[in-house]
Amino acid sequence: MGLSIRAYARHRGVSHVAVKKAIDTGRITALPDGTIDPDAADAQWAQNTLQPRRAPPPEKASIAKARVLPEREVPEAGSSPLSAGGTSLLQARTVNEVLKAKLNNLELAHRKKELVDRAQAVAHVFKLARIERDAWLNWPARVSGQMASALGVDAHTMHVTLEAAVREHLIELGELRPRVD
Repeated sequence: MGLSIRAYARHRGVSHVAVKKAIDTGRITALPDGTIDPDAADAQWAQNTLQPRRAPPPEKASIAKARVLPEREVPEAGSSPLSAGGTSLLQARTVNEVLKAKLNNLELAHRKKELVDRAQAVAHVFKLARIERDAWLNWPARVSGQMASALGVDAHTMHVTLEAAVREHLIELGELRPRVD
């Protein structure tokens, strides 16, 4: 049987709210009966808590040294302190920072106009394809008379034949589906 949350808080020199928060966020784990094994919790607390970025003031340095665990009690590197095979707090924070960096890079590329809105790009391609289709549909009417005269055939027959061929070709092209990922 371990210590209660309040007793462990006194042991750590923190408030019981800090201990409860550490349990809720997975920084330390409680025993099945709800108590806390102080040795295991101290090791988890040390592994899953970010160290201060600067040295503590001289009067607190001796207190900080008193809380350093003996080397044999520090968990192995790569071992997970969470019971359900989850990630450590440090790993989760690392993933979070990497994600923030990627989002910042995307934001920067967007501001530099290196990215385009997908919906706008798809709409623009659709508009261009429609203009191309309309140009092809109008082409037989423009050239059928000249071609019929050069070939010595009926202009109406030439127009109908060209229009049928163009429509058939456009139907074949319409079956192609561009992959937009």
